Amino acid sequence: MTPTVPAAPEFGQPLPQAPSQAVIDFLANRRSSSAVTLAAPGPDKEQLADMLRLAARTPDHGKLAPWRFVILRDAAKVSFAEGLEAIARDRPDAGKLAAKLVKLKAPPLAVAVIFSPRPGDIPIWEQTLSAGAVCILLLQAASAMGFGGNWITDWYAYDPQARSLLGLGPDEQLAGYVLLGTATEPPSERIRPDVEALTLVWTPAG
Repeated sequence: MTPTVPAAPEFGQPLPQAPSQAVIDFLANRRSSSAVTLAAPGPDKEQLADMLRLAARTPDHGKLAPWRFVILRDAAKVSFAEGLEAIARDRPDAGKLAAKLVKLKAPPLAVAVIFSPRPGDIPIWEQTLSAGAVCILLLQAASAMGFGGNWITDWYAYDPQARSLLGLGPDEQLAGYVLLGTATEPPSERIRPDVEALTLVWTPAG
């Protein structure tokens, strides 16, 4: 049974914040699914709308929403992959590029998260971080709703022709493709970084 997503709070409504063991357990075991293990069914229209609404609750300095979503599913997703295959055929490493499309082609649904920087006082770097946060929140929302997900980029995130095919503007970048579906096998835990070795407690000099 897919969990129910509550209605969006009203603007200005106080939002109680309480400890949640369930959330801690969820984050402690969060793991992306391999893209090639993602199969139908994927999220339906209503489930995806809920996921995107949850993802949009990301930190966003200045309330700029410097990102947008492009949905790739069904025949349109097949057509997009075929367009990428046509681009790859003209390249010296065509076979290698085409092989990398399997991650995009296997899942039933892909959400392209587009970074769309806004002019103004908020540094571009902070806007970029917000777009990345949208991607991870979308992954977490999908997992919490019982679906598998994977966040990728690869050559078709950066290639000028691929970017044009997706409809990116000259100032936009692809934060990533978030691939969604039903995981046909549970993901295995991978090696994690030594957080203690990466952590420094700052002390004043002298």
